[in-house]
Amino acid sequence: MGEDQNDTRRVVIRVAGVVQGVGFRPFVYGVANELGLSGYVGNDARGVFIVAQGVPDVVDDFIDRVWIGPTLAHVDSVTVENAPTVDDDDGFAIVASLSRIGSTSIPPDTAVCADCLTEMRDPIDRRYAYPFIACTNCGPRYTIVTGLPYDRPYTTMVDFPMCELCQQEYDDPTSRRFHAQPTACPVCGPSLNVEVASVVQALRDGLLVAIKGIGGYHLACDAKNPVAVKRLRDRKCRGDKPFALMVSNLDVAHQIVLLDEGAEVVLQSSARPIVLAPSLDPVLQSSVAPGNSNLGVMLPSAPLNHLLFDAGAPDVLVMTSGNLSGEPICIDEREATRRLSTVAELFVHHNRRIHVACDDSVLRAGSGPAQAIRRSRGYAPLPFPLKFETPNLLAVGGELKNTICVASGRQAWVSQHIGDTENIETFLMLERTVATLSELQSVEPAAIVSDANPAYHTRRWAEREAERRGIAHLTVQHHHAHLASLLVEQDWPTDRAVLAFAFDGTGFGTDGSIWGGEMLLGSYDAVQRVGHLKVVPLPGGDAAIRRPLRSALAHLWAAEVDAREIPTIVAKTQPNELSVISRMLATGTGCTATSSVGRLFDAVASLLDVRHDVDYEGQAAVELEALASSARSIAFEDARMWAPRLARDADGLILDPEPTIVATVAAARAGMSKAVAARLFHEGLASAIADAAVALRNLTGVTTVGLTGGVFVNSLLSAACRAKLQRNNFTVLTHERIPPNDGGLALGQIAVAATGGAKVAS
Repeated sequence: MGEDQNDTRRVVIRVAGVVQGVGFRPFVYGVANELGLSGYVGNDARGVFIVAQGVPDVVDDFIDRVWIGPTLAHVDSVTVENAPTVDDDDGFAIVASLSRIGSTSIPPDTAVCADCLTEMRDPIDRRYAYPFIACTNCGPRYTIVTGLPYDRPYTTMVDFPMCELCQQEYDDPTSRRFHAQPTACPVCGPSLNVEVASVVQALRDGLLVAIKGIGGYHLACDAKNPVAVKRLRDRKCRGDKPFALMVSNLDVAHQIVLLDEGAEVVLQSSARPIVLAPSLDPVLQSSVAPGNSNLGVMLPSAPLNHLLFDAGAPDVLVMTSGNLSGEPICIDEREATRRLSTVAELFVHHNRRIHVACDDSVLRAGSGPAQAIRRSRGYAPLPFPLKFETPNLLAVGGELKNTICVASGRQAWVSQHIGDTENIETFLMLERTVATLSELQSVEPAAIVSDANPAYHTRRWAEREAERRGIAHLTVQHHHAHLASLLVEQDWPTDRAVLAFAFDGTGFGTDGSIWGGEMLLGSYDAVQRVGHLKVVPLPGGDAAIRRPLRSALAHLWAAEVDAREIPTIVAKTQPNELSVISRMLATGTGCTATSSVGRLFDAVASLLDVRHDVDYEGQAAVELEALASSARSIAFEDARMWAPRLARDADGLILDPEPTIVATVAAARAGMSKAVAARLFHEGLASAIADAAVALRNLTGVTTVGLTGGVFVNSLLSAACRAKLQRNNFTVLTHERIPPNDGGLALGQIAVAATGGAKVAS
């Protein structure tokens, strides 16, 4: 370099994190050349390696900029070692990728970038109107990768040899497509089976269209065509479950939902999730999200989405997962044709293979940071850092909203949303995801971790798989896993206890009953059950989950209120149902003991004549929250009359919902507005949680409260709890990046097992 070697520094740098498939090498190449450094940069299965030599101050500046990285990178660590200087006048180079042995993090799929959109809309550009345009800064990643290192031979793009022009861009370190694995063009790349204009016409004509996207198929139709929406709902066997919407641009989004600045940022992020926001269009809402106060809206993500809107597609489309209810999303032509032939009236296929199915992510906008409801496309499989070392572990999550997680060292990788593992198709997807994520992160598990519930399919699979591999099978209690996932997300110290309110619908307790209204004191490695919602007998077990009226009858019985004196309940029972369930409750026959807050929501919804049967999990609670949210302007001084009463027994603190049930019955008899009654219930429950936290702080001295479990997807309840707890000088932990529902269980299972809190399955 023409300098005295005493004025020269040579360093060997290793960069770990999400640093492959994000343009890290060309970024380093550009910075090194700008600063006049010599050396080289390359990929291997552990991340990015760099050798750089130059003036010491300049090398220091270079290292600082490596920490920043390109836009899509997530740098976890940069290690630097000094090396002997060499006579190196050959400039800076990008070298070939090395061994596949090791572990790095694969980036998630990202929305098409502004530069690619500009090219796609330029009539003289060679990629004009090309639905698979991509570059280093955007496009598919996780869904096309088949192995490490992240190079074209280990992606599904191996099926498309590049033309001369694409190869030139791919090989040029100054190009935006340098080593961008999805690089292609109309000459050499993937293609559609249908013209875009034909798809647009079908949508305008009210047809139901199955469209293969980046992570799987969507089912689409004109959202403002109620006949088409109803036909899709009926054919998909979806009941009243809400549909997601894709809008052409942000202005259209503002016409149908209320968005604050934070929600806008999330909506326009490279992840392009579905964002749940308050509806401004009651007509549209009644069709696509009946009984709900929110609409789920997303902006175009894939180039094809933009092309459809550019060509005149309706500006608001239903864009729902390409599956039948309860099944995983379809990812290939044969599967889609077989499973969706009774739904779709036009199929839009393409010939780029999807290796990993990846559904849309769902986030909820609210008073604070957006909260993940379903973490999938755009976020998975980004890793979570751990506060502790973990052996190689595989966790298989729960039964519903399933994800899996692999971990090694101080990182855990949570998979995309898999779904409800009650059918064979979803379970096959779980097995494929286990194989893919384990291979990509080079995790050969020393143990498999599952929920403790012996009835869960995931636990049974873990038991069989652990036996097949000759490794340990560990179990973690459901609500402990919820708490641990929250602690991982919050980067919580291992030596500080938290008081957790873990509220959900169903979780197998250590006493064999069904928990769901738990107060836990502890951390990653151990918890103590210090309180819970009062236990009631649930007639028919799982049958009561599908019929909230049964939960109402159970809570009426526990509160010693005669159900026969409540006209709405009597009117909604089937012949002999009331007498049969009354006998079940009196004798305990066919009943399951439960402390579930989710079932309390069901009971109140039924008593207020909101919902007696459900089409999807949590529907009664969703509709109760929607009603409560509509009563914003009313004063709630009487909310304490609705609060569960604090008591004590051998288990610790008890929240007795008898006052809640009595107040609900009185409100229904008096003809109180359902919205006001629903709001009073929410406020009363939040008051009881705050009172319980104060009582437990007086006993334990713990001043940090965690809110976790599926009940806290309810933003109204979460906000009320947070406000009341903070007024009582608590630090409050809530979920943001990992869902509070069962989508976070696998991460929590990893944390508990890694810190010694799991049990060996028996």
